Amino acid sequence: MDDGRQAKWWSRPATGRPGRDEPESRGGGEGDAPSARPDTPGPADPGTATAAPPDSPVPPAGQEPQQPAPSRPAGPPLHEPDVYSTPPYGGPGPWAPAPPVQRPTPAHGTPVPPQAVPLQAALPPQPSPVLPQATPVPPRSSPEQAPYATTGGAGVPLAGPGEQRSSQWLQYDPWGAPGQPLTQGGPPAGTEPGNRKNRRGGAFAGMLLLALVASGIGGGVGAYVERTGGLTTVELPQASHDNGDRAPESVAGIAASALPSVVTLHVSGTAESGTGTGFVLDARGHILTNNHVVAPAGSSGDITVTFSSGETAAAELVGKDSGYDLAVVRVKGVSGLKPLPLGNSDNVRVGDPVVAIGAPFDLSNTVTSGIISAKQRPITAGGEKGDGSDISYVDALQTDAPINPGNSGGPLVDTQAHVIGINSAIRAADSGKGTERGGQSGSIGLGFAIPINQGKRVAEELINTGKATHPVIGVTLDMKFTGDGAKVGEKGPEDGPAVTKGGPAAKAGIRSGDVITEVQGQRVHSGEELIVKIRAHRPGDRLELRLTRRGEERSVTLTLGSASGT
Repeated sequence: MDDGRQAKWWSRPATGRPGRDEPESRGGGEGDAPSARPDTPGPADPGTATAAPPDSPVPPAGQEPQQPAPSRPAGPPLHEPDVYSTPPYGGPGPWAPAPPVQRPTPAHGTPVPPQAVPLQAALPPQPSPVLPQATPVPPRSSPEQAPYATTGGAGVPLAGPGEQRSSQWLQYDPWGAPGQPLTQGGPPAGTEPGNRKNRRGGAFAGMLLLALVASGIGGGVGAYVERTGGLTTVELPQASHDNGDRAPESVAGIAASALPSVVTLHVSGTAESGTGTGFVLDARGHILTNNHVVAPAGSSGDITVTFSSGETAAAELVGKDSGYDLAVVRVKGVSGLKPLPLGNSDNVRVGDPVVAIGAPFDLSNTVTSGIISAKQRPITAGGEKGDGSDISYVDALQTDAPINPGNSGGPLVDTQAHVIGINSAIRAADSGKGTERGGQSGSIGLGFAIPINQGKRVAEELINTGKATHPVIGVTLDMKFTGDGAKVGEKGPEDGPAVTKGGPAAKAGIRSGDVITEVQGQRVHSGEELIVKIRAHRPGDRLELRLTRRGEERSVTLTLGSASGT
């Protein structure tokens, strides 16, 4: 320098020519050899210090460094001296492009030697990335040790002693900005909290928009699927069509065979109306049903018959009997009628499967199935008039096939589609007493049918004569007797004798006060049961009775008489 004071730089040992002991000046006068570059290896000089790491302080002029770096071992240089000082081993030549701006970050608190202000100092400070702290490289024992000091991976060579610094180097010298901080505090450029918040807000808005669009598309697709059943036509697997044939003994087979012969009756009179069921007896148009079905018509009401095919026809009353609860009507002008075959109720056994067909609550062509629950079940039904003229006594077949109001008069058929009974009454759950007929209570599995053997005989009499006959024994019973059996009363109608003179009972020796306990070996517990058992037979049949007189048991035989029904 011009003031005669020469500054000492912390640098690597420079490679000198033989015989040179003094460091070269910074001025670089005429005749001076080119300055040795830090990248030109040379023999180690014990009097010179190695380059200080970036975080080491630079001592002021005239002072020796406090902690000299360890000396390098002697050895041949890695490269021959470059007399032309060409890059990268010498100084930058005029043809070399300007080196990129290096912004090493020394350790915190490292003082920076005063330098001339580079051109960058005139510009506003630019953010620079924070680089790792420089780490000094320990001396190597190998002669191939690289003449570089590590600066956090930047690999920037440091100046050697006596080296001239050109204006280009000073222009890009990262150390030449006195008073400027070497690092910038805070987050890197572009990561300010405001920017991050803005990016987060934008991302949230984008996600919200995407969710709205997706929900709209999903809702549209769901509505389309709900309306059309799918995005494509859906066809579900299905069994192929059969010919509809069923086994004749199955419920479907029985129904197919019996339904064409079953009809629905609509009856209307001056005071009331009703609905019931009937079935065809012959090709002449005779139809059998219950008496209580046609009773609302009276003597001048209307009876309409509807067949299973839907055709209707007017019908007229042929005959009826309230004691048996049976009636016959006839339709005219109808051809192609199919009579329903009649079975034999004496052949029925408890547990046999049966099918009931009718119009419960005016639901035509209703089919239900069940079994025979009991036989010879004595029941009485009716009695609405109060004088006993409308009471029916039936030795019934009990079934659990569902029977409801509207089933009355319909057929109860067996597995061969033969009629074995006429559905007439049900036990109502809410009545609590007796058997109800024509009520509005539903089935509880206690249905009763008139045996077809009795129905056949009564139907024949009604068709042939318009009236039915009742078998009788010629006695008046005490219906208030509470003991076991049927007791013969003390007096008859109009204070006459309880045992009709010349009647079947008088001829058999039965007297007033006797208690009849059995009929044809079947136990009798009341007067109603005795009437039921007697009416289960035809007039003229011989019956064996067992009775008790003053504590003594007796057996008698009699022949049933006949009386006209109503």
